[in-house]
Amino acid sequence: MRRFVLLMCSFAVLAAAAALYVVPAQAGGERVAFAAQGIAPGTIVIRNSERRLYLVLGQGQALSYPVAVGKKGKSWTGRTYVTGRYLRPAWIAPAVVKRDFPQLPDRIEGGAPNNPMGVAAMTLAGGEFAIHGTNRPGSIGRPVSYGCIRMHNEHIADLIQRVRENTPVIALP
Repeated sequence: MRRFVLLMCSFAVLAAAAALYVVPAQAGGERVAFAAQGIAPGTIVIRNSERRLYLVLGQGQALSYPVAVGKKGKSWTGRTYVTGRYLRPAWIAPAVVKRDFPQLPDRIEGGAPNNPMGVAAMTLAGGEFAIHGTNRPGSIGRPVSYGCIRMHNEHIADLIQRVRENTPVIALP
């Protein structure tokens, strides 16, 4: 009987632990069907209206990631390309953000819990925007940024390993 009680207590502890466990975002993107007529494999496609980023694999397939996009008046469309890939990047507040939030520090070091770039970032040609992680995962799936594309940290860590400098990026409405 004692063994039975201990066994049942063990199951109860395991069940309680499982109930508290939060499943993190899937490390890799979700493989999905993707009609990419005229878009080369390896291209990043951002669909602002869907709040999704796709890495085109070819043969009608892509990896899909949920993202946060620019808020009203801040989102962008067009073509650009990746100019740099950075792990644990420092963040320097852009002038427009600093104007709206003057209390922000001018620079936040990489790895700091308040660094809005998260674990990694890819800069884009033009110098204005980046695709990066976030320390605010609740913002994913919403139009909240100043134009940058925010990803779950697990997702940007996956994506940054799959692409290189000069990877084309296409942002659609």
